[in-house]
Amino acid sequence: MRRNTPAQTRPGAASTRLITGSAGPDPRGRRAALSDLTQAPAQRVVHRVLAWYRRHGRRDLPWRRSDVTPWQVLVSEVMLQQTPVSRVLPVYAVWTARWPTPQSLAAATPADAVRAWGRLGYPRRALWLHQAARAIVDRFGGIVPDEPGVLATLPGIGRYTAAAVAAFAYRRRVAVLDTNVRRVLARFLTGVPHPTGTPRAAEHRSLDALLPKNADRAAQFSVALMELGALICTSRSPGCARCPLTTDCAWHRAGRPAGTRRPRAPYTGSDRQARGALLAALREYPHPVSTADLARAWPDPTQRRRALASLVSDGLVSCAPGGRYQLGPATADAT
Repeated sequence: MRRNTPAQTRPGAASTRLITGSAGPDPRGRRAALSDLTQAPAQRVVHRVLAWYRRHGRRDLPWRRSDVTPWQVLVSEVMLQQTPVSRVLPVYAVWTARWPTPQSLAAATPADAVRAWGRLGYPRRALWLHQAARAIVDRFGGIVPDEPGVLATLPGIGRYTAAAVAAFAYRRRVAVLDTNVRRVLARFLTGVPHPTGTPRAAEHRSLDALLPKNADRAAQFSVALMELGALICTSRSPGCARCPLTTDCAWHRAGRPAGTRRPRAPYTGSDRQARGALLAALREYPHPVSTADLARAWPDPTQRRRALASLVSDGLVSCAPGGRYQLGPATADAT
């Protein structure tokens, strides 16, 4: 049986340790180690990932095409949050055909946005996109900003989405750290199979240390890492035999330890399912409906009241006079 060579004697292993910020307990020491990283190992990683992407990973996705607009990139990134590509594609096509610009969505009602969101899940994102469209029109003349810090001031736009829009729409050199990229880097650099919590500063530094200096190449590398995580370095069934990074992967060298995963809450019978069923029913009505009508969508009265209250609180539904419910917030202004 082949024995694992100690990490400090493997080619490139010292540089891998530096990328992860393991140079000591002092934060300044970790930053110094990152800044002293030799470029050869990082360049090798970039070369392997980009070569794999050119041969195997490039998918024909509408938001990756050369004629895509910054607004379309923004819409796609919001839709892709915690949602598979296969579910996003049809809704994205409807949205970008109906509202091809921030101005067109800003002129619609919040209820229109929620209705068009369909069953994509996490429907507050529809309101956030509507609010973001209004902010882009009101504050930036209808032009999607190109700076991550400015993008992050838009409603519903966090650090990841802001970085993704800046990188993919405007070819800015910025670390784009989504769930797939976090998993690839955690396994490759530290041997951790499933990163948890929100991204830490060390993860952003690790990715920034790997990014090519050329902004366009950096954006390509970010897309390639995402595809590697989505297609090969998956959460449940990683295809290590087809991965371009297997030979230097800390997780693979350690024998692919299982680690721990946070159990998912059951969906069937949950408040989330109740919310989805009630929203689906409300989409079918152009006018306010009574709780008796909604009882057919979700019979449990206690859970129905709780789900409706949460939908009203989120601005997805409003209560009209007479205790009747309709899509959208109580006023035309969703803010």
